[in-house]
Amino acid sequence: MNQQFKIRFAHEDDAELILNFIKSLAVYEKMENDVVATIESIKDSLFHKKQAEVIIGEENGQPVGFALFYHNYSTFLGKANLFLEDLFVYESYRNKGYGKQMLSYLAKIAVERNCDRLDWWCLDWNTPSIEFYEKMGAKQLNQWTVFRIQGKNLAKLSNLNP
Repeated sequence: MNQQFKIRFAHEDDAELILNFIKSLAVYEKMENDVVATIESIKDSLFHKKQAEVIIGEENGQPVGFALFYHNYSTFLGKANLFLEDLFVYESYRNKGYGKQMLSYLAKIAVERNCDRLDWWCLDWNTPSIEFYEKMGAKQLNQWTVFRIQGKNLAKLSNLNP
């Protein structure tokens, strides 16, 4: 059978599908206990507040992968760029070029929106993804360290201003 792969933007009706992709990605990254997203929070953040966008890859109409991305801003460039939060293809559909097509689609969006960069993070143990990204021409930015503040520490920090 001839496989047909298409990429489309997600709609609000896809909220449950997006949550399923997120949960599958979390299992892959050994972080399933960290998922607190709900169908309602996805609908609100993605489709009502438009805080991020999602594309969905489909093989013969069957959803097999997704990418969630949003605009960030480079003060040095003086313009917005794209940040890829997640790119995930179900394991049984990997090695068919779908991840490459989705990354290419995101690059096209970046170019069309006059962005100069497409950035993302990758877990340091995820060798298959690192090798995939490097094959696509991506470079690791080893001079940067990622920081995060959340939960009680975020609330504590928010109360420091007089």
